[in-house]
Amino acid sequence: MKPQEIRELTLKEIIERIENEESFLLKQKLNHAISPLDNPMKIKESRRNLARLKTILNEKQGQENLQQS
Repeated sequence: MKPQEIRELTLKEIIERIENEESFLLKQKLNHAISPLDNPMKIKESRRNLARLKTILNEKQGQENLQQS
């Protein structure tokens, strides 16, 4: 997911995506521990997507706090 696509989402949608991505990452890690995945790069991609989502969430929350002050 590209950062520009994430920035177009609302805070609520970003939070939902973070929850989904965290559960997906956990499942991938557990599956990989039991038997090797076909494409282990999906774990790396998922971690990066999660980081992007959290970064943009923090940016939006910071902007929201500035506007309220």
